[in-house]
Amino acid sequence: MLVELGLVEQRYAAVCEVINDGETVTAVAGRFGVTRQTLHRWLRRYAARGLAGLADRSAKPDSCPHQMPAEVEAMIVELRLLNPGWGPRTLLFRLEAAGVDPLPGRSSMYRCLVRHGLIEPEARRRKKADYKRWERARPMELWQMDVVGGVMLADGWKASIVSGIDDHSRFVISAHVVLRATARPVCDGLAEALRTFGIPAQILTDNGKVFTGRFGPGTGEVLFDRICRENGIEHILTAPRSPTTTGKIERWHKTLRREFLNGKVFDSIEDAQAQVDAWVRTYNFDRRHQGIGDVVPYERFRLAVEDHNPVVETSPEPSTTRKVGQSGKISFASVLYSVGVWLAGETVEIAVADGLVSISHRGVLVATHAQRHWPGKERKALARKAKRKRGERPRRPTVGQTVTRKVDSSGGVSFAGTCYKAGKPNRGR
Repeated sequence: MLVELGLVEQRYAAVCEVINDGETVTAVAGRFGVTRQTLHRWLRRYAARGLAGLADRSAKPDSCPHQMPAEVEAMIVELRLLNPGWGPRTLLFRLEAAGVDPLPGRSSMYRCLVRHGLIEPEARRRKKADYKRWERARPMELWQMDVVGGVMLADGWKASIVSGIDDHSRFVISAHVVLRATARPVCDGLAEALRTFGIPAQILTDNGKVFTGRFGPGTGEVLFDRICRENGIEHILTAPRSPTTTGKIERWHKTLRREFLNGKVFDSIEDAQAQVDAWVRTYNFDRRHQGIGDVVPYERFRLAVEDHNPVVETSPEPSTTRKVGQSGKISFASVLYSVGVWLAGETVEIAVADGLVSISHRGVLVATHAQRHWPGKERKALARKAKRKRGERPRRPTVGQTVTRKVDSSGGVSFAGTCYKAGKPNRGR
């Protein structure tokens, strides 16, 4: 009858032949189909622990000198919980700044975050070979500018940021928070950057209507173009539907959303601007950037040669005045524009820019219309001012108690039995 021996019994039989029968290790190893080194290991384990030493043991090593220390792992988890937008590379820089030695590898950092459920493991994406990387040789040669939304305010409004970075250094030169990203606020952000950092050689933007009139109904230059021209800056536009051309600032927008904006609600525009400025200072002076050799953006930007040429101040948009008729309209360049019956007899100021006719009363914008007059008549119309009759004085502004109304679904508010237009964008506010 055949009897099947277990592994431990076979090993014990081999050890007994060497110890009790005096057989050579080479002969016994050949007979049992193992190497001499394996048989010597069985002999050592039998001498140390007896029969129990011949049983299978775990392949796990007794020690792992290169394993991440528990203190370092706890520090990584704590930093990630405090800053959910930080990835393995940024966390590694923070550990280096904190004096951790030796530093764990980037792959170890990634596995630590996955192990604690702080990030979702993703399949490695292959780089697209058809993307061509480019970069200016020096700072202040080229700025990339754009507008990014997603700034949540406590009243439910979503503000925007007029953003800009230096192409060579990735230094953020503009992070101007605005309620609406229209032509004037965007240009205010540009002017602020020019006054702070100087004049670049070129500015790259997309084809948004606040940057160019390339695809707009008008034929003249917009305010952004005029600022560039008056300051000697070459304004470069991307090709249509080519977002990768401004890839550096788009990548900055991704970092801004992931590490700062996501989940934040600001009390006001002022509060948002203060917090954005603080985060940008950290980005420019403390946060290392992978795209520029793992240095902070300021290390590259500070090499820029200071431009001592003063910034040319932009001349204001051409404007004139008109007196509102009894029907609540004004005549400009042979075209009637509506202002409102409530301003009948009042003098208003008219400004024309970016294909829009803006009408203001005592510094307050009261109406905006798309340009309907012939551009050839505009210069003559702007030269004519409203005439005031002798002895006539402007009506004093109304002063009284203020009240609050909610804008209805049609964009209007009701007061004293009369409906006043507040604009559809303000519905529900």
